[in-house]
Amino acid sequence: MILKKEIINYIINNAEKEFDPYYIYDSEVIREHCRVFQNISYKNKSIHFASMANVNLDFLRIVKEEKVKVFVNSVLHLQAAQEVGYRKEEIIFTASALSEKKMIFAQSCGVQLNLDSPSQLALWSKLFPNEPVGIRCNIGDKIKPYSTHAGFFIGKESRLGFTSEEIALIPDRSIVNGLHIYVGTDIVDVDYFINCYKELTEIATHFPNLEYLNFGGGFGVSENGERQFDISEYNKRVTQLMIEASEHCGKNLRLILEPGRIIGGDAGFFVCNVTDVKKRGKNFLVGLNASTVQFSRPLMYPDTAIHPVMIIRDGVQLFSSLNYTTDLYGCSTYSRDMFRRNVQLPEIKIGDIIVFGNAGSYSASSHCKFLGFPKPEEYFL
Repeated sequence: MILKKEIINYIINNAEKEFDPYYIYDSEVIREHCRVFQNISYKNKSIHFASMANVNLDFLRIVKEEKVKVFVNSVLHLQAAQEVGYRKEEIIFTASALSEKKMIFAQSCGVQLNLDSPSQLALWSKLFPNEPVGIRCNIGDKIKPYSTHAGFFIGKESRLGFTSEEIALIPDRSIVNGLHIYVGTDIVDVDYFINCYKELTEIATHFPNLEYLNFGGGFGVSENGERQFDISEYNKRVTQLMIEASEHCGKNLRLILEPGRIIGGDAGFFVCNVTDVKKRGKNFLVGLNASTVQFSRPLMYPDTAIHPVMIIRDGVQLFSSLNYTTDLYGCSTYSRDMFRRNVQLPEIKIGDIIVFGNAGSYSASSHCKFLGFPKPEEYFL
């Protein structure tokens, strides 16, 4: 990966002998990804950024400026959306195991809610008789589910959503105004998305007051430039599917999509310093002044979160044809504080600046206090 000149200049202009690790975001890349989804051809659509990917208020403001709405799964994220000025009709709230208190709060905010189970729907009907609500569907018995690096999101291995059997037993389907599905994370297979969506459209006619089909997100971000999500093919096929579903139901159904990581994943970079180098035979162990609790995708998904590694030395990005097998590790004593293993890199020196790419989503947002390191600052170009 070649860093933009603007990113390198920012890093160099703010580099001291040793600096605290931080995130830097390319705002224009975030905007470009928002526009790609806004340009999906189906007219009656609503694009909602999945705020779990990045709930930084400045990030949300950029997304909002691009007319992208928001999806939340917690009260705190709902309040963050409200803080940056999202209106109630622009917010979708989907969670599991909602307590009565949280359900009442979400309803009082006037947002669109998707419920996760028959008991949740029964509670809703008790609290708010005849008030419409959406449901999350698990149609994994209709298709062979993908196992992603975060596990299963549909099928018998998934805890989420109404099963086909539970959907069939809903006592009053007239209160259901939307069907929601989330098929998995970091997927680039357009066929899989569409095949799962088709199963959802098959049950749409059983809900007389249906207003929308929410196909969630899970769109993959390329880790190495080889596996790209084909948004053009996806656009063509999801548009055709929605046209057919609307004709089948006899009404103009709204399409809802909830892109998350893809909106800002490749727009963000995690920047830190090399503070130690150990040579072990032909291999190198490189210690950084950061921990994976500060950049947590490698901690959550060890050996599957493969983030590009870039080196800056003497003000320029370092390239070399002579590479060494290198492990990049954090500055705690936790054995799993490891950023990358067995990556081929030029010989690294103490004082070099390390930049990890694809760090704009599920990175700063998932900082934890486990090892005692502060949340890094976040800056936007």
